[in-house]
Amino acid sequence: MQNADFWKDQTGAQQSAKKLDEYKKTVDGWQALENSVDELLELAKLSEIESDSKLSSDIQNRLKKLKKQYLEFRIKTLLSGKYDDHNCLFSIHAGAGGTDAQDWAEILLRMYLRFAEKKAYGVEILEKSAGSEAGIKSVVLQVNGPYAFGYLKSEAGVHRLVRLSPFNPAHTRETSFALVEVLPELKLHEETAIDPAELKIETSTASGHGGQSVNTTYSAVRITHIPTGIKVSIQNERSQQQNKAKALKILQSRLKIFEEKKRQAEKMKIRGEFHSAEWGNQIRSYVIHPYKLVKDHRTGLESKDPDKIFDGELDDFVSAYLEKSRSEIL
Repeated sequence: MQNADFWKDQTGAQQSAKKLDEYKKTVDGWQALENSVDELLELAKLSEIESDSKLSSDIQNRLKKLKKQYLEFRIKTLLSGKYDDHNCLFSIHAGAGGTDAQDWAEILLRMYLRFAEKKAYGVEILEKSAGSEAGIKSVVLQVNGPYAFGYLKSEAGVHRLVRLSPFNPAHTRETSFALVEVLPELKLHEETAIDPAELKIETSTASGHGGQSVNTTYSAVRITHIPTGIKVSIQNERSQQQNKAKALKILQSRLKIFEEKKRQAEKMKIRGEFHSAEWGNQIRSYVIHPYKLVKDHRTGLESKDPDKIFDGELDDFVSAYLEKSRSEIL
């Protein structure tokens, strides 16, 4: 960076400066963790000498903090995939289950917003379709922050909820499904050239919230990539050009992943399993009735505190998924 020619390439220089900053944060984090270990060892030695209950309590509290620090940095060492350091395009789609499934999709949205908040990630809603009675039919988010895709790729797949339905007069037990899709936001040099002749672009009036122009201008955009049949719809922005630009960004990511999975299906673990949102294909089950249990079917990890999970405490599930993925690759 001290080289006289370093800043001539502004784009490259900014990328290098950003990477340096990430490296510094990683090193500083591990050094802080090492210092915490040293302090804990000194306290333990002192505790053996003095047999002080207050000192022992302090050791327990510091140990809990130390374990949390270690888990956070342990996860970071596993984030070495091709796109792990990228921002993330995150979608939730209600599946089988009617109004219950749409409500379930909104519960998942809140869960992931809380998770993003805990990670200090920025979140922008690119597209949101409200449910007919409650909840949402679908939502597309852009999640911005260090290793956003790496942290969230574990969530790709079908999520299953079992509970007493709040929308059923008899309050019978119902099973609902929602599909989560996770894509990396591609950087400019990673984007794939798309032949305009292969795109079918349709416009329509937007629906829902959006200001005075809603239902009066053709701002909503749907783009179909004809060779693959991949479709993207965006309507949140008032400008048709803005919606088109965001739709193309998502299409770029979907096509990139489509191409890479086609070439190396057995190696690429970017989106996770992509199945229809129905019975038998779930990656994780959330049971609220007749007992409380959240179980990840890929790793076997369980939690008996669904409320904690719904509040965005997902690090244990993320870590278990990354550990399993790493062992499978090795």
